Amino acid sequence: MALLLPVVVLVFMYFLMIRPQQRKMRARETMIRAIGQGDEIATVGGVLGTVIAFEGDDVVVIEVDTDTELRVQRRAVGEVVSSVGGDSDDDGADAADDAVADELEAEAHEGPVSDA
Repeated sequence: MALLLPVVVLVFMYFLMIRPQQRKMRARETMIRAIGQGDEIATVGGVLGTVIAFEGDDVVVIEVDTDTELRVQRRAVGEVVSSVGGDSDDDGADAADDAVADELEAEAHEGPVSDA
C-alpha cells in the first residue's frame, strides 16, 4: 500500500509530461522527413528559404535569395512554411497554433491584474 502513491505519481507524470513530449518529437521527425524540393522552410535561426537540393541524409540546400544558397542540417529546420502542393502536411500543427492563439487572446481580454 505504501508503494501505491509513488507508482500513481510516476504514471501521472508519464501521461502528463513524457507522453506529449514523445508525440511532439515524432511529429517533428515526420515533418523533417517529409521535406521535399520546392518546399519553403524556416530554420530555427529564422532564415527562410526554398529547398533546392539534398546532400546525403543530413544536409538540405536552401535558396534564400537569387543565386544565394545555404547548406543547413535537417535538424536545423524549424517548420515547413509551405509545401510544393500548396497545402501543408502539418494541418494538426496549424490547428494547435490556432488554439494557442485563441488562449492568448482570451487571456488578453481578461484585463490587467491589479496589485491592490
